[in-house]
Amino acid sequence: MKTIDARFTIRKSAPGLGQGLFANAKIRKGDFVLEYTGKRIPTPAADKMKSRYLFEIDERWTVDGSSRANTARYINHSCDPNTSAEILAGRIMIFAVRAIKKGEELTIDYDKEYFDEFIRPAGCKCWKCSLQLTEIKAV
Repeated sequence: MKTIDARFTIRKSAPGLGQGLFANAKIRKGDFVLEYTGKRIPTPAADKMKSRYLFEIDERWTVDGSSRANTARYINHSCDPNTSAEILAGRIMIFAVRAIKKGEELTIDYDKEYFDEFIRPAGCKCWKCSLQLTEIKAV
């Protein structure tokens, strides 16, 4: 377990997901959570990279958030996320879309392109999909 920002803890997430970002205090719906940061690279160059930490701002620019200093890189995908990203003045800002409890993992929808390329082939491991899989197995 590692704390790099007093508001969050980085620790093991669900099986198959690696590390996740967990709230150290309640976060209200609509609150700013944090910024997705990193080196700005031209989008055409980013399209040729294999990194899983690329966040496209627009057709010209993409943020490479692979640096461990980017706390937001630890937010895992969910098909029922508790945060969302907004591009404001060329910056990627993460906001809570519902109340987040202390100790709850922060999640975001990685969107269709990322999902289809990286998540779908291995199977989604978010809590919503895992719960559905458990319910199917129980039947």
